[in-house]
Amino acid sequence: MRTGITHLPLHSGRAPAWLFGRMKLLAREIVLVILRDFGPGELLRRLSDPFWFQALGCTLGFDWHSSGLTTTTCGALKEGIRGMEHEIGFFVCGGKGRVSRATPREIEGHGKHLRADPGALVYASRMAAKVDSAAVQDGYALYHHVFLFDRDGRWAVVQQGMNDETKFARRYHWLGGGDLDFVCEPHRAVCCDRRGAALNLVAREGEAVRAHSASLARESPERILGEWRRVERLDMPAHHPVTRGQIGAAHLHRVLLRTYEQRPADFEALLGTAGVGAKTLRALALLSELLYGAKPSFRDPARFSFAHGGKDGHPYPVDRELYDRSIEFLKEAVNAARVEEHEKRRAFARLGAFYDRKG
Repeated sequence: MRTGITHLPLHSGRAPAWLFGRMKLLAREIVLVILRDFGPGELLRRLSDPFWFQALGCTLGFDWHSSGLTTTTCGALKEGIRGMEHEIGFFVCGGKGRVSRATPREIEGHGKHLRADPGALVYASRMAAKVDSAAVQDGYALYHHVFLFDRDGRWAVVQQGMNDETKFARRYHWLGGGDLDFVCEPHRAVCCDRRGAALNLVAREGEAVRAHSASLARESPERILGEWRRVERLDMPAHHPVTRGQIGAAHLHRVLLRTYEQRPADFEALLGTAGVGAKTLRALALLSELLYGAKPSFRDPARFSFAHGGKDGHPYPVDRELYDRSIEFLKEAVNAARVEEHEKRRAFARLGAFYDRKG
């Protein structure tokens, strides 16, 4: 399930080398302690919790409300356990920008050390990214994708998108396992400062649109393009929520040829088809509405604000009980970790400072 979304402002600059080196050390020890005392399933569950992840980033010493907390914390986790993955049975793949696109290759590179099918993990990585970049069109373009997993095939995702207009980022958390439905309400909690217009193709109330979109994708491209040309000539009302945008007939034709040949059985198969992105899905959603009256959902999946709130009451007052649980858990982890004494003192000082400010 997708377990949360966090909304964070863009801050310029990078973590200085002296800080990042210590972040890697502390991140590694926290990972090792949790694996030893609780197991990889618990570590994945906590990393998929946007509240705990935010507390972890703050404990490692990064800006509490910066979008860079996501990329830097994930980088510290990945670099901290580099070279130990096969020994501890825990893996971190992906990253920011071009590094994120190498995630499938990284997963496959660990294949011989797994008891699970690496192909299934690659599929989960691709689908989590596809949902948050194409099936939920909320104005945030993904630029960071990290896939975390153990040797038994349990996994989590931490990925982030940027809105170029607002200069805010949204962080998306996923936790794999169980009867995961990628295309119907895959999230359990969504954290965000602000809500806006979104074409939500994975909303529960959007089942008809998903079914008709998959059906249209199996039709002859000539028939679909004929309908699309009618839409292009149609003066859509200004208030119509699904817009034509920059969807070109030539691009749509190329994608429809592929879907016609592959004949996706359902919306998940359609979403997983190479080349099918936000524009194709928006076109099919618009045609589903105009031809079949299937109303798409525009419910922004964002529900809650980020982290534990703010000390000044913005975006909401600190959740003290949750914060206390995070602090106590991290105190236990750090206390048991094999870190040098001065690093322990620095970590506890940061935890104590957060605890004092919450009042």
